[in-house]
Amino acid sequence: MYSDSGFSQKNRTFLSIKLFVLFISNFIKCMYLSGIIKIKIHMKKLPVLSKISFLILPFFIMIFFSACATKMEFNKSTIAPAAVGYVKIKNDNNKNYTIELNITHLAPSFQLSPSKSTYVVWMNTKNNGQKNIGQLKSSSRMFSKTLKASLTTVTSFEPTGFFITAENDGNIQYPGTQIVLSTK
Repeated sequence: MYSDSGFSQKNRTFLSIKLFVLFISNFIKCMYLSGIIKIKIHMKKLPVLSKISFLILPFFIMIFFSACATKMEFNKSTIAPAAVGYVKIKNDNNKNYTIELNITHLAPSFQLSPSKSTYVVWMNTKNNGQKNIGQLKSSSRMFSKTLKASLTTVTSFEPTGFFITAENDGNIQYPGTQIVLSTK
């Protein structure tokens, strides 16, 4: 599959962790320099194990928070080449999955060839095949011409991937052949 960035999901996660740790350390440094907080830690007096844990703690905190949500990006499409988007998946305490899908520059389905009436979002699940999780409608806001589409839903099935098809009916049980976007 084509990927327009040179970074894998693992590399992007590592980079976001690094940026977050850098942000937090600079924030604490600014707070300390401005006198808002007073830190009295003398690294020379700390045992080696404490020094290591003091430096690694922000990294583990970032890993914990990044593990709470998974982000999947959609591949470039030949049917809707301008469309870009992603899906965020969060697991809750009830073992349900909250799915937030956002896409920009998705042309209205009636402009496709052949013309269709709606976009349907499909989820590939770990043990239960493909599920229709809803319809997308492209829309633009009053002060912006950017076409946007979003969908938020909750499911008990564990998602492994997503794809969007153009369909004439949104209440179908099986996907059609015109796949507009799919995740990596």
